[in-house]
Order: sequence, then C-alpha cells, then structure tokens
Amino acid sequence: MAGERILVVEDEEGMREFLNILLAKEGYEVTTCECGAEAIEKFKEQNFHLVVTDIKMPGIDGIELLTRIKEIEPTVPVIIMTGYASMESAIEAVNKGAYSYLRKQTSNDEIKQAVKKAIEMRWLQKENKLLKQQLRKNHSSRKTIGKSEKIKQVFALIDKVAETDSTILIYGESGTGKELIAREIHYKSKRADGPFVSINCGALPEGLLESELFGHVRGSFTGAVRDKEGLFAVAKGGTFFLDEVGETSPAIQVKLLRVLQEKEIIPVGGTKPIKVDVRLIAATNADLERNVAEGTFRPDLYYRLNVIPVRIPPLRERRDDIPLLVDHFLKVYCERAGKAPKTISSEAVDCLVRYDWPGNVRELENSIERAVILQDGRLIVPEDLPRKVRFGNRERSASVVSNCNLTLEELEKEYLLKVLDGVGWRKKKAAAILGINPSTLYRKLQRYGFETGTREAVEVAKTE
Repeated sequence: MAGERILVVEDEEGMREFLNILLAKEGYEVTTCECGAEAIEKFKEQNFHLVVTDIKMPGIDGIELLTRIKEIEPTVPVIIMTGYASMESAIEAVNKGAYSYLRKQTSNDEIKQAVKKAIEMRWLQKENKLLKQQLRKNHSSRKTIGKSEKIKQVFALIDKVAETDSTILIYGESGTGKELIAREIHYKSKRADGPFVSINCGALPEGLLESELFGHVRGSFTGAVRDKEGLFAVAKGGTFFLDEVGETSPAIQVKLLRVLQEKEIIPVGGTKPIKVDVRLIAATNADLERNVAEGTFRPDLYYRLNVIPVRIPPLRERRDDIPLLVDHFLKVYCERAGKAPKTISSEAVDCLVRYDWPGNVRELENSIERAVILQDGRLIVPEDLPRKVRFGNRERSASVVSNCNLTLEELEKEYLLKVLDGVGWRKKKAAAILGINPSTLYRKLQRYGFETGTREAVEVAKTE
C-alpha cells in the first residue's frame, strides 16, 4: 500500500534515519521522533495508520508508549523493535496489544512485510467495523419490497448493473427508498465485503460537508486540531452513497468531479492528492437536467453521474405494492414494540391504497408504526389511520376548489402551513410528507416569514 502514515519512534539517530528511508521508498508518509513524549504529542495531533517504536528509550519506553497509544486510538497497530530481544519483553508487548515484535537485526524484507501486513490488518478492522454498523441498520428487514411491474423493472436493472463499477444516479421523490436501492446494489456487487458509506448532502452546511467528504488537515480551519480522514477514504474498497447530490454547492461539485475523473481527493487545507477506490452511487429528488439548464448544477458532473440512471417510482404509481408493504411494516413494528401480531381490515387497506402518499414509502411506514403503537387491539381499522390518509384526497380536492381565487404562491403557503400544523411543526417530518428536502422547506418558510417558529408564534410576533 502507499500513502499511509507511519510514526517511527527511535532514540538512535542512525536507526531512525534507516527506517525513514526504508519505509519512504515503499511509498509511506513517514514521521519520525526520538522519544516517547514527542511521539504522544504527534499522535494526538495527527492520524497515523501505524506506529513503529523502539522498546528501550529514555523516559517513556516502548511498552509504556504502546499503552498510551492504545488509550488514544485502540485500533492503531504498533510494531515494537528492539536490539535486545527477550521472551519476557516480547510476551509483555503482545499482551499489551502490540501487533508484532521485531529484532533490529531483522532483514529489510521482513520489516517491510510486517509493516504491510499491519496496515492491511488496520484497513480490514476498519472495514469490518463499518460493515457491522451497516448490517445493524437492519438491511435484511428493510429490503426493497414489491411485485408491481414498475418495481420489477427496477429490480431487473439492479441485477444488471450491480456487478459493474459504473456510477449510478438514482432518481426518486423523498421517501421512495433511494438509499435502500443503493444498499441493494452494494450488497449484490463485488464490493459487498467492503463498507457502504452514505451521507445526505442537503443535511450539512457547505464547510462541514466538504470536511466530511474529503477530510481535512490539522490547522486548516478553527477547530481542526488534528488530521481527519474523509468519508471517501473511509469507503475504500466499498460503495459511497451521495444522497441529494443536487443540494451541493459549485465548490463541492468541482471536487466531486475530480473524484470521478481522477479517482482522487484533496483534503481541506491539503495540497497532496490521495487516491480513492470507491464505487459512487448518487441520488436526487430534483430535476438535475433543469438545474443544469438553470446553471445551478455543473453539466460535466451531471454527465459523469448519470452513467446509469435508475428511477424509483413513487408509491402512487405502484399501488399494488401497498398491501405487501403494509404486511411487512406490521410485522416489523409489532416485533419492535414487543406486541402480539396485528392484522389490518380490508377497509383500512382500501384507505391506504387510495391515498396518494406524498411522503411515499416513508410516510406509509410512519402511518403503520403509529397504528401499531396506538391501537390496543389485534385488528387495525380505518379509524386507526391518520385522518389525512382516510380523507386526504377528498379534503385536498375540496381545498383547491375553495381556494381557487388564491395565487399559486398563496396556495403553496397555505398548504405548507396545513402540513406543518398537522405534524406539530416538526419540520423534518413535514418535509418528508411534502416530498421535499428539509433545507428546501426551511428556505420556503424563511421566504414566507415563518422561520421563527409555529404559525401562532409568528402571528403573535406580528402584533407586538
């Protein structure tokens, strides 16, 4: 491997320089220091993939340094080197977590091999940890469900593209399950043993998003007290899912284009490019072609992302799948709540099938979860469903007729307020129901003068 950072701790200048040259020739970034105290300070300031340390040093020796390093970052492998090997010191080093114990008389090839294996082990540990985290998100219990022709077409396309490394752009309204589709692609790909890393581009401000994506170097901005790996580096060998890519700024778009073209990133504040090995899947609920025409999205990035487009149909276009989804969510939330299995009446299912589901599968899931929690009996009936689900389409039609004299902007404002009132002004929940990104909802509320709080709070403020 190349580019990994190694900290060499050796009080003997000749040996220190020898290790520096040997490892640098292998492509590693080597930092050296001559005592344990200096090593601890450097380790606190910067991320290292491996520590190679002498065991006999004045002050803090190699065994104590090993202990201190493991307290700061338990996953970093430490190789202990000594010119005075003994069985006792070797056993002590291994018991305290050393990866390997080498004599200074060891050949150059043996040193290089030990270093290579230690770094490979670190990457494997990191990838396994991420994989376990993703599996804990109940991938198996949240798999994409459906038998309608439209969703079958999506499944067929997934099977065709999963084994490739081509970039995929998933289109779909909010709540249609874009991340679930991305996970399906990942788990069916040759990268399934690697990590699946995801981020919502619309959920973070530009500065923080850039740091999360590409990492940063120490001192690049206030609060950057040590180097940080970006998520592109963390996703090495796996899949990186960029949700709501249409929300990215022009500056971020330039950096994403570099990832796709050059397969490399430059951390915030850094100057040296870092190679990345990831398969990129992006998603959007926006019309990116229109954004390109309006000049808010780079055309070159759009064409790089849109290699294989996958459109996820909204729930209203695949109503045949609603009963299947209802049965699935009933089972999941009964088990999760520790309740006996529940059934749902045919009248309630009819209500669910008729409703248009502006929040798509996510809104349906929320409705079933609510019914499971609030209903004490074994049968869910229409009265257990939200009022908007039972009467939503008819109420919406009546509302449009009664407000036919309003402007389009006034209609939008009233509809936003109606949804917000219905969910107690929980803005993320309202955004999901409206099928828009939370940041888009915040901008609309700001435009209408409602960013300070509820309808009542704004009305009171206007009278003061």
